[in-house]
Amino acid sequence: MEQKSLTGKIALVAGATRGAGRGIACALGEAGATVYCTGRSIRGSPATKGRPETIEETAEMVTSLGGLGFSVQTDHTRSDQVKALCERIRKQHGGLDILVNDVWGGDELTEFGKTFWTASLDQGLLMLERAVHSHIITSHFAAPLMFDRGQGLIVEITDGDSFQYRGNIFYDLVKISVIRLAFTMGFELRKRNITALALTPGFLRSEAMLEHFGVTVETWRDAGQKDPNFLASESPLYVGRAVVALASDPQVSKKNGRVFSSWDLAEEYGFTDVDGRRPNWTRHFEQKYGKYAKCDEGFYAYWRNSPFELVFPDWP
Repeated sequence: MEQKSLTGKIALVAGATRGAGRGIACALGEAGATVYCTGRSIRGSPATKGRPETIEETAEMVTSLGGLGFSVQTDHTRSDQVKALCERIRKQHGGLDILVNDVWGGDELTEFGKTFWTASLDQGLLMLERAVHSHIITSHFAAPLMFDRGQGLIVEITDGDSFQYRGNIFYDLVKISVIRLAFTMGFELRKRNITALALTPGFLRSEAMLEHFGVTVETWRDAGQKDPNFLASESPLYVGRAVVALASDPQVSKKNGRVFSSWDLAEEYGFTDVDGRRPNWTRHFEQKYGKYAKCDEGFYAYWRNSPFELVFPDWP
């Protein structure tokens, strides 16, 4: 993958405050893109309890890596705010080349281990609003910015590349819904040379995950003493480099409407994680646990990147 392969390209990463969204924005910056980093958390006004990260920090990282980062506070469940964001992009840059839908906001709402008749409806429906409605609203306003660009890419960030159970009805609906969104948008955009697809990271070393294990970006391997599976984890930049590889591929339309993983794309395109490794979550899991049953709850807890929630004590 060539350095600065996306110079001159305009990208919007919706949900760029932390985790995969931040990693994707930074990787786009590495490749020379102009990146709009959006989310609700800004300096002095964090939107997620207990999390200090902000979109300004992400935008600054993008610029430091060689791109050009802009931060725009946006609640992607608000049509008026998303419309205003897209109008700003049109006025400043004439259009959009890459859209990444990574808005989530569901960590505090997910109730793994609860059946659909015992899970909180209020929390579950709010999760759907935050993590599905927001994607539809954003694509509604952002996709038309690509119509005159010659080529475009829409990436839906999901969790897992299968159609099996993920441990909670609302979490499952969110993650499978965005895969279906990619399929639907890809079908409707196929004649405009705009590709829509879904992408999953593996066991992600997000800020929250590093904090949970009591390690840092530099000392993350120490967490392998608590959970050896963490040694097969990936940094947020890994899935970001997958997005860069897709956006740099002139034949990306062949992937339209499908779902991919960071590790499979790494093997296809040849990129590596920040430390030069090429972690492959499926290979690791199968080597350690064999050909497991796809409906096993533990498997889907791992897909959620939260191995410490493997046990569901409330499961009937």
